[in-house]
Amino acid sequence: MKREALARIADAQRGRRALVAVTRLADGAQCLVDADTIDGELSLSAEQLTEARSLLGSGRSASLSSALPGAERLFARAYVPSPRMLIVGAVHIAQVLSKMADAAGFEVVVIDPRGAFASPERFPGVQLTDEWPDEALGRLGLDDATALVALSHDPKLDDPALELALPSKVFYIGALGSRRTHEKRLERLRAAGLGELVGRIHSPIGLDLGGRSPAEIAVAIVAEVIQVRYQGERG
Repeated sequence: MKREALARIADAQRGRRALVAVTRLADGAQCLVDADTIDGELSLSAEQLTEARSLLGSGRSASLSSALPGAERLFARAYVPSPRMLIVGAVHIAQVLSKMADAAGFEVVVIDPRGAFASPERFPGVQLTDEWPDEALGRLGLDDATALVALSHDPKLDDPALELALPSKVFYIGALGSRRTHEKRLERLRAAGLGELVGRIHSPIGLDLGGRSPAEIAVAIVAEVIQVRYQGERG
């Protein structure tokens, strides 16, 4: 792969933007495709461009088709953002969840402005931010490779995060709390104008495995996030 293309791909990955690199196998000519643009020395048919863009959300590789017999062979490889879990609330469950999510291949960020909670001593090796959730999410961005998990049990922290996540492209939104707590949460979010979007929230959070300890709840959350990531939402 050419140096300029590698630099573009690296820049896109730092910015958590998906790209597809298309290469002509005969001579190595390339182009880079994203959701809106195509750039490079290689031209694609409308059909091939559609096929290339279909890979943007998958991270897969594929040969691009051609209606012409003996046409040049094109190979497409997608470069997509790594899966990421943003955890709001540096609580006990978050301590276990951050380790499990990391082991499952997620980039993990724990968000909590309370320094006594979000400390390196409690979260060794975990990326922490003491920003308020709305500030942190605005800086980090909310893309379709991100899961948002609200665990603080404090509306001052959880609600602003949910208000930003609900209309965004994140693939999963979950919030800790009893059914009664969640009903009050829904009332506040509807009053904030989120309407039917509140149906995106998984609460009670996690698959119903019957567990109650922080570790068991963390297992249930990771399992549900992975299920939604690969199987989508279930009606």
